[in-house]
Amino acid sequence: MANLDLDNSLTTVIIIFTVKPEQQQELIETIKKFLGTVKNQPGFVCANLHKSTDGVKVANYAQWSSVETFKAFRDNKEVQAKAAKLFEFDTPDSHVYEIVASESKVGTPKIKEGEYITHFAEFSLQPQNQPKMIELAKKHIKPAMEQPGLISATFHRSLDGTRVINYGQWKDEKAIAQLTKQPGFGKEKPYWDGIADNEYHLYEVVHTAN
Repeated sequence: MANLDLDNSLTTVIIIFTVKPEQQQELIETIKKFLGTVKNQPGFVCANLHKSTDGVKVANYAQWSSVETFKAFRDNKEVQAKAAKLFEFDTPDSHVYEIVASESKVGTPKIKEGEYITHFAEFSLQPQNQPKMIELAKKHIKPAMEQPGLISATFHRSLDGTRVINYGQWKDEKAIAQLTKQPGFGKEKPYWDGIADNEYHLYEVVHTAN
């Protein structure tokens, strides 16, 4: 089970695929098959597959014991050959992350199949803008948590400086619509305006592997 802990004792890898809706389930099944191999690799902790409710994304929130064990897995040509079918769908957006801010109404956030509606808010940016984006995220995370339906919000920064991802857990889909009405969160002049480009989708957790 993934624990979204600020101590960053584990290394987080977030991999996001863009797909056509008719491909989404096929990709999920392909990843699940590959996880049979991944689970046996040294340092693997967990993988958590999410499918977007609009059908166009599949995300894997994975954790490894260290950056070194993940790199060893990534550089293992024999293992990666078994993942070849995955790249027939899309070149995924894959980065190594650390958690930089987290707020929760239920203690340390955990990822469980079928428990919450989740979102990945994907912020793409230039490395020089990442510190400012993290500063803004820390400023706005507490106001966001005032939403009754928001269970947790956890901001991650990619180690290469090009991404910030907010992983949010929600009671239901209606609650997130209310958040966009708060100052700084709507389409007009959001708090990240001029700092990052943002894309977000709602997801369901459909498979976990430990």
